[in-house]
Amino acid sequence: MALSRPVRVLGAVAVLLFIFTVAQIFRSPVRITPPTFGGVKEKPQDQEPWRDPNLDPFGEPPEPLWRVDGDNYSPNNPNSDRINATILSLVRNSELDDLLQSMRDLERTFNSKFNYPWTFFNDEPFSEEFKRRTSAETAAQVRYELIPKEHWEVPSWINMDLFEESANLLQEQDVQYAHMLSYHQMCRWNSGLFYKHPALAEYRYYWRVEPKVHFFCDIDYDVFHFMQDHNKTYGFTINLYDSPESLPSLWPETLKFLSSDANNKLLHSENAMPWLQDKDRRPKHNEKANGYSTCHFWSNFEIADMEFWRSEPYERYFEHLDRAGGFFYERWGDAPVHSIALGMFEDRSKIHWFRDIGYQHIPFFNCPNSPKCKGCVTGRFTDGEAWLNKEDCRPNWFKFVGMG
Repeated sequence: MALSRPVRVLGAVAVLLFIFTVAQIFRSPVRITPPTFGGVKEKPQDQEPWRDPNLDPFGEPPEPLWRVDGDNYSPNNPNSDRINATILSLVRNSELDDLLQSMRDLERTFNSKFNYPWTFFNDEPFSEEFKRRTSAETAAQVRYELIPKEHWEVPSWINMDLFEESANLLQEQDVQYAHMLSYHQMCRWNSGLFYKHPALAEYRYYWRVEPKVHFFCDIDYDVFHFMQDHNKTYGFTINLYDSPESLPSLWPETLKFLSSDANNKLLHSENAMPWLQDKDRRPKHNEKANGYSTCHFWSNFEIADMEFWRSEPYERYFEHLDRAGGFFYERWGDAPVHSIALGMFEDRSKIHWFRDIGYQHIPFFNCPNSPKCKGCVTGRFTDGEAWLNKEDCRPNWFKFVGMG
């Protein structure tokens, strides 16, 4: 018996729906690439896979290395083998518990052996509780220093109405801390003023430590002597991409600074400009940052020689940036400012990856394959979302500079 036309139409529709459903079940899944910091989206092919060198066994950097021998690093030894270096931290009274965690880790892994002095900075006086509890964590000398008002206050050339308008624009682009004035002040101080504090005049080297960080590996040699003996200027553990929305004019201002013959001559012949200007691995970062790769050493950890910051090239560069206003009208951080300066004005071979120092600042790690380490997963870069792995700029550093 012949089917009526409506029944035939319904049958055809059912067949088509069945075919569509099957196709949806067996089709390839859609790949979703999460945003990076600042909302920049990139295709998977923008980065090539690589193998983290932290997966390979590693011990210590090359000799000569200074070690504890008898009382040569005793806290009360006036003729100790310590050099003119300090561990320093910019910290508030309210961050005491988080700082104590950091202190305990670093004292356990390093400073209980070498007893380098701690120097704490604050824009407000430290409380007696802060002094009592921090001094109880170390046998080393501890100093508590107040930042001079002229180093912390917003400079006279900054227009605060423009700051508010700029912060609104930054916030619209999901830039963190846009309206937090103290964050902008901190970035400026860490960039070009901390080493001018009178309490640091006697020191050449420093190790910067922040609250709520972790150290995982026993360090059985004097890192400051290592820097001195091996002629190193700067040491890092983590190397990241920055939010391009936070610093769109930083690289143009840098090029403006270099446009004069006098400043262009400050460039080191063995600089790391290809690392600063790379556009292959994260092209959209480079585009939004107007020619800057946004790669930087994450400066919450840095072991460095303050003679570099005190040098004429850096002082002139910082003065130019400071007058440009980007520490307030944008969110220039001390990490990109330090990194760009190092990449331009220093011999790249004097920048050292402290591969052997296990370290975490949420959400990133440096975790080497070493029997001296415990508490972190070898080769893990982040314990956050998987897409955070693309924020790692070490592949570029190793490509253009190496692992020295």
